[in-house]
Amino acid sequence: MAQDSPDCDVIVADARWHGAVPGIAALVRRTARAAWAGEEPAPVTIALDCDRTIRRLNARHRDRNKPTNVLTFDYPDGIPGGDIMIALETVRREAQAAGRPIRHHLMHLVVHGILHLRGHDHHQAGEARRMEMEEARILGRLSVPNPWKFRPGAPSGRMEDAQ
Repeated sequence: MAQDSPDCDVIVADARWHGAVPGIAALVRRTARAAWAGEEPAPVTIALDCDRTIRRLNARHRDRNKPTNVLTFDYPDGIPGGDIMIALETVRREAQAAGRPIRHHLMHLVVHGILHLRGHDHHQAGEARRMEMEEARILGRLSVPNPWKFRPGAPSGRMEDAQ
C-alpha cells in the first residue's frame, strides 16, 4: 500500500530561491506528493540550486556544457527514488519568457523530475506526449494551468533540453 507522502528532502542550496518563491520547501514537498499520487512513492532529494552548479552537472553527466532547468538522477540499480536538481536562473528566465509565475514553472519541473523517476521519458514523440499529458493532469490537481496549452503571445514552453 502506498504511503501518504514519500520521503522528500528539499535542499535550498541557493538562498535566492527563498526570495523567488516564498514557502518554497513546503511547496516543493506538496508538489512531489501530488506527483507520486497513485504510485508507490520513493525517496527523493530535490536540490534547488543555481545555473553554475547545474551547468557543471550537465557537462559532467550529459556532455552539455550549459545550464538546464532540471536534471534528474536515478539512484543506482534496484534502489527506488533519486535526486532532482533545479536551476534558479534558468527557471526564472523560462517562467518570464512563458508569461507564467515562477512558482508554477517550479512546480512543473518538480512534477517533470518525479515523472522521470517513475519511469517516464520524452525522447520519442509518443512518450513525450504521454508525459506532457501526465504533467498537465498532476498540475491541474494543484490548480496550476496546463503548461503545454498554447497561450497567444507566449512561447511554446517546450522543454526539449530538460531531463
